[in-house]
Amino acid sequence: MKTTFMLALSSCLGVALLTTQPAHGADPTLTPTPDAAPPCGKLVGTNAAGGFALRSGEPVDFVSDGQATHGTLLVFSDGPVFRAYWQPQGSEEKYALANAGPDSVRLVSTPPQGTPTGGAQPGVAAQPLQVLSCPRL
Repeated sequence: MKTTFMLALSSCLGVALLTTQPAHGADPTLTPTPDAAPPCGKLVGTNAAGGFALRSGEPVDFVSDGQATHGTLLVFSDGPVFRAYWQPQGSEEKYALANAGPDSVRLVSTPPQGTPTGGAQPGVAAQPLQVLSCPRL
């Protein structure tokens, strides 16, 4: 059975949930509408293409106005549901990646929920993500 990974916004928690859904039976109610807010930055990986994998320990930078804040992804799980968070280097604050549309997220400061995953989980490849709500770092 072919599966795809879907990043969905949890309305009550304001966090991104990464779940596996059958490709042919994806729930259309989990697809957010595009957000009209202009991006205030990007989450980019450290490789040449700027992409990154959704896995704990992945180095990901928040780039805004030409300045980069180095950080790391943290992934927590509740069974088949994965929650992705970004943590700035040298900070205790953790920001959930809340889905805001195709290739766009909001960074929402919130305590992590679930159990920390191993470094390779879930490992889904992501392109650089537009950030529509910029935290004060």
